[in-house]
Amino acid sequence: LLALTPNVVVRSKSGELVEISRDDVVAMRELSHRPVRASEIRALEHAAALAWPGTEQHWQDGWLLRAAGGYTSRANSAVPLDFAVTVATLPAIVDWYARRGLPPWLALPDRLVPVRGLGGGAGVKQTRVMVADLPETTTVAGTVLLDRPDAAWLARYGRDVPPAVLTAVVDGEVVFATAADAAVGRGAVTTAPDGTRWLGISAVHVPGEHRRRGHARALCRALLAWGADRGAERVYVQVLTDNAAAIALYASLGFGLHHHHRYVDARDLIARRV
Repeated sequence: LLALTPNVVVRSKSGELVEISRDDVVAMRELSHRPVRASEIRALEHAAALAWPGTEQHWQDGWLLRAAGGYTSRANSAVPLDFAVTVATLPAIVDWYARRGLPPWLALPDRLVPVRGLGGGAGVKQTRVMVADLPETTTVAGTVLLDRPDAAWLARYGRDVPPAVLTAVVDGEVVFATAADAAVGRGAVTTAPDGTRWLGISAVHVPGEHRRRGHARALCRALLAWGADRGAERVYVQVLTDNAAAIALYASLGFGLHHHHRYVDARDLIARRV
């Protein structure tokens, strides 16, 4: 997709530009650059869950339940990671979170759970999962890498997330980067069940007065170099679908759409009589 106005312009797989009148468009959906199997989505989501596992984890019938006192959606949601998961587990998930005083959020990736009647717009925090092969890169000058977020990193990040949640990782490595004393971000390397070593980039933030100066790009390049040094082969980011600036940044770095996910309250699915 290259343009929406005055007409819709798309580039075909052969490279041909195709222009379509907006009046002729009935529906539009972005697809990944190549077909993505459900097993590939499951493997990536597994690596991503290990990279942001919360401070407590529990396996329930193929679902990984994560909790961290309510800090961040990723660290306080259940994700389906076994190929045989079903919605029959939802009452147990609701109970597990209720005992911790937390809402039972489900992180639902595309195609991994059969749910009847769940429309494409249902849920909250609609998210694009974008991926790229890890490029050859070198350490970026002016970037500081730490094993734990220090006071300066936390101040620049600006979100009320405890260090214990930020540093949590299962069977992996984590780093906290600062570029040009302005941009901050987090990197984590974990291994998917298929053996792929994934670098996940998250918690990227640039204060308003420092934006549009290339700091986020420099930060990402530093994290890419760090991940490559630790054997990562591919890299992913999870970006809210309405964050156009972040999507454009990652696209310019070679990232493409892999799949989508969203957060849905398990109680809502039970009420739908799934």
